[in-house]
Amino acid sequence: MTDRRPLLRAIFDAAVAAAHPDSILAAHLPQPPRGRIICLAAGKGAAAMAAAAERYYLDNLKIDPARLSGLATTRHGYGVPTRRIEIVEAGHPVPDEAGLKAADRTLALAQTAKADDLVLVLLTGGGSANWIAPADGVTFAQKQQVNKSLLRSGAPISEMNAVRKHLSRIKGGRLARTAMPAQIVTLAISDVPHDDPATIASGPTVPDTTTLSDARAIVARYNLPIDDAVRSALDDERNESCKPGDAAFANARFGLIARPKDSLDAAVSTARNAGYEVLDLGADLEGEARDVAAAHAKLAAKALSDKRRLAIISGGELTVTVRGTGRGGPNQEYVLALADILKDTSGICVLAGDTDGADGGAGAPTDPAGAIADQRTFAKIRELKLDPKVALENNDATAFFTATGDLLNIGPTLTNVNDIRVILIDP
Repeated sequence: MTDRRPLLRAIFDAAVAAAHPDSILAAHLPQPPRGRIICLAAGKGAAAMAAAAERYYLDNLKIDPARLSGLATTRHGYGVPTRRIEIVEAGHPVPDEAGLKAADRTLALAQTAKADDLVLVLLTGGGSANWIAPADGVTFAQKQQVNKSLLRSGAPISEMNAVRKHLSRIKGGRLARTAMPAQIVTLAISDVPHDDPATIASGPTVPDTTTLSDARAIVARYNLPIDDAVRSALDDERNESCKPGDAAFANARFGLIARPKDSLDAAVSTARNAGYEVLDLGADLEGEARDVAAAHAKLAAKALSDKRRLAIISGGELTVTVRGTGRGGPNQEYVLALADILKDTSGICVLAGDTDGADGGAGAPTDPAGAIADQRTFAKIRELKLDPKVALENNDATAFFTATGDLLNIGPTLTNVNDIRVILIDP
């Protein structure tokens, strides 16, 4: 059978390229104000966005460098060289001390903004963990524990962020409130289903419609273990997020510069150009990774039976309810579940990866982005006598695909538009 791995990678790489700050940010940047430009950025693409903003203002518009300053907080290993905007690398998915200090400095910089200044906020996915500013009365360790519990709960990102926003001094519109009376322009690369501005990096500069009551209900729904201080914070009306109509948003503008659908469209176009019929399942899929994999396996088996040369492509963000002690992420678990179902089938190959370059993992830049499975994988399963079901039960996809040699290792991509999953059927 023809090796489809190069095509799988080409489809995935096209999705990533469609959302890279180097090619998309400049067209959306506002003109300089009378005063200063204070750039505040967070997320996995924050450093790349800051560098692109510097090129635009310093090289294209040739403004006085003294008028540009700022701080970009990104995941460890995702920094790039900059001239005026400082880069801080911090923890993700679990926040660390570097993120704690960077968030405090971000708030302090925002507080210096005057009416003639522009506060340019650049956001990508990962900003929620990078900007960690616990609500009064909540310790850093307690906030870390809440974050860990949310990550293990299987809750969708919108619910995770609803809790985070009500335990923060920067999320849920509070950064906009701090930066008043300056002009505030937020440019974001979406990594969330349906592109909700209030969910991207937990909406630090936009109104929030979720409430303390919602956050308490999510804690109860997933039976999250929380300290008394966290419980008290979620009962304290002073921790309610900024709502629509708040004066903080009178001089604030929000713009999306890249969406998961843009990247999905690029993936679809690449598959079509390679001669495949495409089943586009959309950019907003959610659900338990192994359950979605089972549904997609049925679609693939039907296409094989019908002798259709088909590419099944989807985006969105799946979840994993962690029950075992292994390592992995939703993309790896999705491929592992498919490998279990399809291991005795020929003519089907699959890739699933996070467009930021890291799928779950320990927060290192060397974490895998996802995994690939094809006939080579299935042969290794037989040769090594591996049992995908055992690996699934232990949530241990990373070890499984390390053994087969099928981890998708690409390193930091410097953007983040959720996951891309591709199944190619060649009857």
